[in-house]
Amino acid sequence: MTTETQTASRRRASFHNLTVAEVRRLTDDAIEVTFGVPAELAGQYDYLPGQYVALRTTLPDEDGEPHEVRRSYSICAEPRSFEDGSSEIRVAIKKDLGGLFSTWANAELKAGDVLDVMSPQGAFISRHGKDGASVQHNVMNSMNHPEELAGEPGNFVAIAAGSGITPVIAIARTLLAANPETTFDLVYANKAAMDVMFLEELADLKDKYPTRLALHHVLSREQRIAPLMTGRIDSEKLQALLSSAIHAEDVDEWFLCGPFELVQLCRDTLAARGVEPEHVRFELFTTGRPDRPEGNAGRPVVEDESQDTYKITFTLDGLTGDVASPTHARESILNAALRVRPDVPFACAGGVCGTCRAKLITGTVTMDENYALEQDELDKGYVLTCQSHPTSEEVTVDFDV
Repeated sequence: MTTETQTASRRRASFHNLTVAEVRRLTDDAIEVTFGVPAELAGQYDYLPGQYVALRTTLPDEDGEPHEVRRSYSICAEPRSFEDGSSEIRVAIKKDLGGLFSTWANAELKAGDVLDVMSPQGAFISRHGKDGASVQHNVMNSMNHPEELAGEPGNFVAIAAGSGITPVIAIARTLLAANPETTFDLVYANKAAMDVMFLEELADLKDKYPTRLALHHVLSREQRIAPLMTGRIDSEKLQALLSSAIHAEDVDEWFLCGPFELVQLCRDTLAARGVEPEHVRFELFTTGRPDRPEGNAGRPVVEDESQDTYKITFTLDGLTGDVASPTHARESILNAALRVRPDVPFACAGGVCGTCRAKLITGTVTMDENYALEQDELDKGYVLTCQSHPTSEEVTVDFDV
């Protein structure tokens, strides 16, 4: 049951059908996909460089049965719009070993196909010069005025691995274009040269900003002239990079994107060097279980009136609903909410993307994992509903604030 409330809502994640305008191969196992955004939906797809979208479609499972699959991919181009009011979204999809969606996309996706695309989300964005305030949802003017996103000069460093370059290249393009005094160092790790995504685009960007962009390609399985640029980035190599290739003490903002081990190594190393956490932005490759919640319905839960339950109340789009969650099931707030309302927003379900963020209004919860919320969000009472389980008889969360 739902009731209308007067809650002021922020733009939340919502899906729309978008047509694939182009599929461009980047490497043997990676493609760039461009979605056309019609003028009437352009406002739903304004974004800040570094944000992501979730893609949703139906594919056959191991038994050949239709199965909903959704995956999140970072936007790899700076915002732009066209004279007719339309715009576009570009994402890069790298084939993962055993990845159902990425394997299908690399083999089958083509221009003219239609997918469900979620409105852009995410906090992996530059906050330099924003007086510390979150600009995650302040995107209305970003399409035609990227200079408003990063007008102040600054020194920036990004450390990315593999497909972690996807959001970083969009951030780098925007920051470098925004101010002629801005500098950007990029350490980009891959196995071999053939695995480097956006190789030509990065070279073009270097040609455009020869004195302000420094590219450091590190290859783990291919010999390079400079020993420092050969081999896996471990603690010793990272310290060497920070001591010689990068002037770490002059950096205004750091961007880290890649697998958990690399991102955590960088965070720990920067913290030990005295870098304040508020100057470090990071985004992880998804580590969640994409099969849970199942589709848009949530993981099935057996309810028994004789057993104790938690009462979970949630507000979404000004509508308040509630659901009883059996205590023995230890289901997440997200899963419980999906059982009564399938449009509750989520993408990775692994505590990484932050799409399912909501504010805890009453009650208490325990959160298993959190790789998406920053400390200021936690202090304000926000939780990741995909990772949060009730620990009080009644819990109330609000997705609209």
